[in-house]
Amino acid sequence: MKLLEKYFYNLNIALESVFANRFRSILTALGIIFGVAAVIAMLAIGNGARQEILEQMKMVGVNNIIIRPIYAEEGRPEEEAGRFSPGLTLQDVESIKSIVPTVERVSPEVQISAYAMANGIRRPVRVAGVSPNYFDVFSLGLARGKMFTEEQVEEGAPVAVIGNNIRAIFFGNTDPVGKQIKAGNNWLTVIGVVEDRMVSEDAAANLGVSEFNNVIYTPVQTMLLRFRDRSAINIEDIQMSRRGGRGRGGVVVISGNSGNGEAVEYQNYHQLDRVVVQVAESGQLSSSADLIRRMLYRRHNNVEDFEVIIPELLLEQEQRTREIFNVVLGAIAGISLIVGGIGIMNIMLASVMERTKEIGVRLAIGAKKTDVVFQFLSESTFISVAGGIIGIFLGIALSRSIMHFTDILTIVSLASIVISFGVAATVGIVFGYMPAKKAAEKDPVTSLRYE
Repeated sequence: MKLLEKYFYNLNIALESVFANRFRSILTALGIIFGVAAVIAMLAIGNGARQEILEQMKMVGVNNIIIRPIYAEEGRPEEEAGRFSPGLTLQDVESIKSIVPTVERVSPEVQISAYAMANGIRRPVRVAGVSPNYFDVFSLGLARGKMFTEEQVEEGAPVAVIGNNIRAIFFGNTDPVGKQIKAGNNWLTVIGVVEDRMVSEDAAANLGVSEFNNVIYTPVQTMLLRFRDRSAINIEDIQMSRRGGRGRGGVVVISGNSGNGEAVEYQNYHQLDRVVVQVAESGQLSSSADLIRRMLYRRHNNVEDFEVIIPELLLEQEQRTREIFNVVLGAIAGISLIVGGIGIMNIMLASVMERTKEIGVRLAIGAKKTDVVFQFLSESTFISVAGGIIGIFLGIALSRSIMHFTDILTIVSLASIVISFGVAATVGIVFGYMPAKKAAEKDPVTSLRYE
């Protein structure tokens, strides 16, 4: 009991000294405060980045390969050395299904921009022609209604599955299933609503992922029969061929920028805007992509007017890059904690020099060296712990500010708080021990004579 009372007495002396020099104590704790805050904020950014990667993994689906067309520049000959490519077509999809043994699902896609109208509301939307495999490939469920049937797909039936935002805009809180929506010049019957899923603009641009909530989905055959088929031959093609030229058919001219920033036009003669191939296992991604690339190259008469992308590999590379970046940021934040600890040691050493007479008096009236060690160690530990607590609140506030002002996802985890606080307390003990030991080793007689 007496031992416990003695420790509380020494602790009380230490706290009195800390509060007697509030300004110096606060300045001493600043290194710890900012160090802990930096560690929490950096780990929060890292956790947010990891969460974004996992969400993007879900968005691009599992074991997917994306094939996208490359457009020919307007005015450039489409035949090079006698070679002509029909572009990305449904025949390519059938070939991939029948030739590549590792393929589980193939999902063709055609997208157009159109105006949609329902219940007196008219808005610009995107219409996507897809197969039922599209929803399986991207693990996309329905909030209500049902999926396209095989019969509807084969017949090109005027049916649609709409995104959640499309439902909210055109139908409000009413059930849209069974109702009509006009897309372009075609009336479509809504048979289902896609579950709500958000996609960032960066993910959509880098990974070729659609923003699922803002799209009207219709069977790909419906799109080609009722909306647009860029591979179709029309009267202009026949007239041009009679004149010895080549018609444009369903070719669409789109605007873009060249490598030097000049405005150019491109011919989109591809029947499909994208093909997503899902393989059985992750280990088969690279070999399957290489086989698909070589097969399509031959089918397109040795014209490489397409690109094959493996989103999972891109995400893994991005994740490794972010992890390295987070390690660097964490190391910088950790260094600030060490710098804060050195600051505590310097201030405590200065405090020992200032309080030499006080130390001599305590040792002269019977205090043991362990009492003096405990006193000064308690001061440094209290400063670092208090700084750690303030740093935790500052780190949480900093993380939320980063997310609010920069739209960077930050997730503060309990582990980051425990680690940063534990490091702060350890820094106080480790860097406070040397000044405490130096104080305890002072000679009482010499200390009493000190002016």
